[in-house]
Amino acid sequence: MSDTAANGQTGEAQQTASLVINAQYLRDLSFENPRAPESLLQQSGPPEVGIDVDVKARQIGEDSFEVVLVLKVEARVSGEVAFLVELEYGGVVTIKGVAQDVMAALVLIETPRLLFPFARAIVADATREGGFPPLLINPIDFTELQRRKAAEAEAAQAAETVGNA
Repeated sequence: MSDTAANGQTGEAQQTASLVINAQYLRDLSFENPRAPESLLQQSGPPEVGIDVDVKARQIGEDSFEVVLVLKVEARVSGEVAFLVELEYGGVVTIKGVAQDVMAALVLIETPRLLFPFARAIVADATREGGFPPLLINPIDFTELQRRKAAEAEAAQAAETVGNA
C-alpha cells in the first residue's frame, strides 16, 4: 500500500510549509529632539504624530529573505517638530514548502507582522528615553499597506506608459 497524503502526494514528496525567523536586528535608529529642553518643558497638549511605514525585502538565498521594516515617526507641537524617530528593524527569514504565489505574501505581509511588535517597543523606548511619554504605535495592516503600494506602482506605470505614447 502506498503512503499517500490527502492531496495525492506521496509522504516523501509532501513538504510542510514553514516560515522561520533566523535573526532579528536593529539596522538603524535615530531619535531627534531638536527643541530640547523647551519641548519637554512646554508640553501643553499631545503632539500631532505622523507615521510613515515601508517594508523592504530582498532574497539573500534560495529560501532566505531579508525583510526590513522602516518606520519614520514625526511629532509636531504648534507646527514645530517635537521629536523625530527613524527606525529600520530587520529580520532574516527562511520560507520553505509554499507556492510562489504565496511567497510574496509571507515575505511582505506575514514577516513584517511578526517583526512589528519589536519595532514598536523600540519606538516606545526611544520616545520615553527622549523625555516624552512612550509612543505606542497602533497595529499596522500590512495587507492594506501592500495593496496601496501595488496600486501606486500600477498608477505610476500607467502614467509612464501614457507619457511615452
